[in-house]
Amino acid sequence: MNSFPENLKFKYNWRKYQKNFLDNVDEYLTDNHLHIVAPPGSGKTVLGLEVMIRLNKPTLIVAPTLAIRNQWIQRFGELFLNTEIIPDWISTDIKNPGFITVTTYQGIHAACNTIKDNINEEADEISSHYTISELVKKLKKQKVGTFILDEAHHLKNVWWRSLIDLKAEINPTIVALTATPPFDVSGAEWQKYIQLNGAVDVEISVPELMIEGDLCPHQDLVYFTLPTQKEQLKIEQYHIQANEFFEEIRNDDVLLGTIENHSVYQDPQLHLEWIYENVSSYTSGLVYMNFRGKEISELHFEIIGDEQKFIPEFDFFWFEELLDFYLFVDGINFKDSEEYRTDLENRLRRHGFLDKKRVGFFDNKNVSQILNSSIGKLQGIKDIADFEYSVLKEDLKMVILTDFIKKEYLSTERENTFDLDKMGAISIFEKLRRENSQQKKVGVLTGSIVIIPKTSLGLFNDLCLKKGISKVSVSELSYDGEYFLVNLSESVKHDIVHIVTEIFQSGEIQILIGTKSLLGEGWDAPKMNTLILASFVSSFVLSNQMRGRVIRTQKDNPEKTGNIWHLICFDEHSENGGQDFDIVRKRFKTFVGISSKDNPTIENNFERLHIKTIENNRGISLINQNTFVSAGDRKNLSKRWKIALDKGDILVEEIQIPFEELKDNEKIKMKSLGKMITNLSGAAVSAFVMFWWDLLMGMFRSAKSISSVTSFSWFAFLFGAAGFLIYGGKFYRATKQYLKYRNIAKHIELIGNIVVKGLINERIIRTPLEKLKVVSSADHYKNTVCHLEGGSNYEKSQFIQTLQELVSPVDNPRYLLEKKESFLFVKKNSYYPLPEVFAKNKRSAEFFSKTWSEMMEASDLIFTRTIEGRKILLTLRFQSLMKRNVRIEHLHKWTR
Repeated sequence: MNSFPENLKFKYNWRKYQKNFLDNVDEYLTDNHLHIVAPPGSGKTVLGLEVMIRLNKPTLIVAPTLAIRNQWIQRFGELFLNTEIIPDWISTDIKNPGFITVTTYQGIHAACNTIKDNINEEADEISSHYTISELVKKLKKQKVGTFILDEAHHLKNVWWRSLIDLKAEINPTIVALTATPPFDVSGAEWQKYIQLNGAVDVEISVPELMIEGDLCPHQDLVYFTLPTQKEQLKIEQYHIQANEFFEEIRNDDVLLGTIENHSVYQDPQLHLEWIYENVSSYTSGLVYMNFRGKEISELHFEIIGDEQKFIPEFDFFWFEELLDFYLFVDGINFKDSEEYRTDLENRLRRHGFLDKKRVGFFDNKNVSQILNSSIGKLQGIKDIADFEYSVLKEDLKMVILTDFIKKEYLSTERENTFDLDKMGAISIFEKLRRENSQQKKVGVLTGSIVIIPKTSLGLFNDLCLKKGISKVSVSELSYDGEYFLVNLSESVKHDIVHIVTEIFQSGEIQILIGTKSLLGEGWDAPKMNTLILASFVSSFVLSNQMRGRVIRTQKDNPEKTGNIWHLICFDEHSENGGQDFDIVRKRFKTFVGISSKDNPTIENNFERLHIKTIENNRGISLINQNTFVSAGDRKNLSKRWKIALDKGDILVEEIQIPFEELKDNEKIKMKSLGKMITNLSGAAVSAFVMFWWDLLMGMFRSAKSISSVTSFSWFAFLFGAAGFLIYGGKFYRATKQYLKYRNIAKHIELIGNIVVKGLINERIIRTPLEKLKVVSSADHYKNTVCHLEGGSNYEKSQFIQTLQELVSPVDNPRYLLEKKESFLFVKKNSYYPLPEVFAKNKRSAEFFSKTWSEMMEASDLIFTRTIEGRKILLTLRFQSLMKRNVRIEHLHKWTR
């Protein structure tokens, strides 16, 4: 077989944005790469298949999971071949490729490394090369010329290496598809990603799909629950034990003596290199010794550049840093207390405060697990299910996604009275079954357990017969005849997901409870209108994929809307609401959605929900009631989306710089204002002295000593003129600086323009300067937001990333920009870290420094790998530690 069958074509009409893309596909392929970014529901798979047919070469399709692998084959048969029978020229075995070969990233890596043995690194390299060459031979024999990489953001380092090696040997056309490109990774990782997939050619956004009518109106909702009393006691016990450890360390003279006698504190000048590399460990020791009442010598303040001699309070942050220092950072100098350290390490492990060499008293795996899998969420799920059914009635199509099955909660007795004390698919099913006054039809779909309502049994048997499956064994639940357990024999196992999905689509199951392994990426049910993400510890990518299922349109229901529920178990002991709250906040950054306010916007942060600060547990009930009001107003959801969509025509990526991060700029502004006033006063006095002789001449015209007055007046004139010029010049410079810092948003805009020039010089931005515009403004919290208009998505992301490096607290840059300042004889220099992209060589660094000096203010370039540079860097890193709660955020907003 040398080509695809003739007249092979997509059976439906193309959507507008799909047609636009396909009309330009040849242009995108000029570099032999095609990189598409599009959200779930946009038809990425279909576009990939169409491009594959147009290229008309033997193809290798690589997917992240078996479910998605199978979906590619199913979609190709259904939408292009018009058959469910898989032709023999499609293979799922990478070792026996066909005209189309569909496999997984893991499959590629395994095929490239099957002969590996744990002998040594050299042997590994030889065997890996051998197996890759064998695979290359087979792919070349099949004349494979196209690679389709689905959800390419999944690539791990080892998988990436295998694919890069294959790409280098075969030189195929690469078609990369992803919903979430890794824009937030390091520069090196991004370059790896681009090396494999090519630059992003096309990006399709959620608002664009909404405008085209390809996604339904939808909203993300948060429901708060509380830990059960038993869970609360466990959390409190952790807090008690954490405080006991803290009290123990407060009075631990052995630890104090060990820290105090460490050579880095005895003679820090001899250990400056170590201090530079371990500034947080070094600082933790100083903070602890100060906490224990020990005097800190002047030398330490000089080293960290702390002129104010400020030492922070010893809290749990510094406690964790200290223990990390004591147990793991320096094993050599603490060797004498090996037995003591081992005992402390073991105790921390037993209490759950140490995991994989990471000390965490409140942010640890055990507390996170309690909150994430809290049984309190069971009641939350029931409340949501009852509410959604009260609104949608028979039209409810709800999916509840969880991580575990927990089959032990099924009973073979006449009654099931098991205490539901663990979160899982069966415990959720039992909660809804036991308290089902509305008679909702509930089902379960997992890899090992499938439960269907009795009312759906006839449809189940019909669907089995359609698939050619007969004699499927089902049995009543021993304690409830309204539900049947399906025996997953080999004959039905392959088709069970499709069969149960069809029952769900028909309405014979209204609430389907499943695990991510079956209902994750690749599963499709367009009629789904409600999703609950329960005890969801999986990746943000997977949660975004599941959102994509519920927000798809339904052909026979143009009024479809989708509610996506996120459960949060609130921890009242935590300042920020606990780790469950943190997970959901982070999850919200991975997708855009509509805000909850009266004047709606489209953005990608948790703040768009406008949830009030929860001061105590009583506030949770009120918040949940308000959320139900929003959830029930599905009719108004379409109007809100229309209002928000009308406000923009492009989704921009912008950086949000907190006001706290810009306080130094505010100080510079006030200093400049002070200088203006001082210098203006000096200029005014000088002007008075310069011109006073006119007045004196008038007063003393009749005086006999006129010549002496005239002489003095000329002296005063010259003296005043000199003063006027000096103070006038200073006033002018101070005024210029004040104007730059007066509007902080404009100041960031200016910095952004400098970054753009630097990136153009580095040829990272190739769009002409006149087609680019840096836009900056302040929000109502005085935070500054900034983005780049014009250019490609890649260029915009690189701009954001580079700007973030420039305005972030200093970590460990190769170069610094130093601006020298003084006010009232006090010297105070300010510094900016040079972004990595400009610091790779001296020429790039000097170009950026020169541009900065021309556009901003004269500054010196400091190389931090010298002794003096290290000293400055140490001071700045110490200051950064003091600002550890300040975070710069990336936002996506729909705007004009």
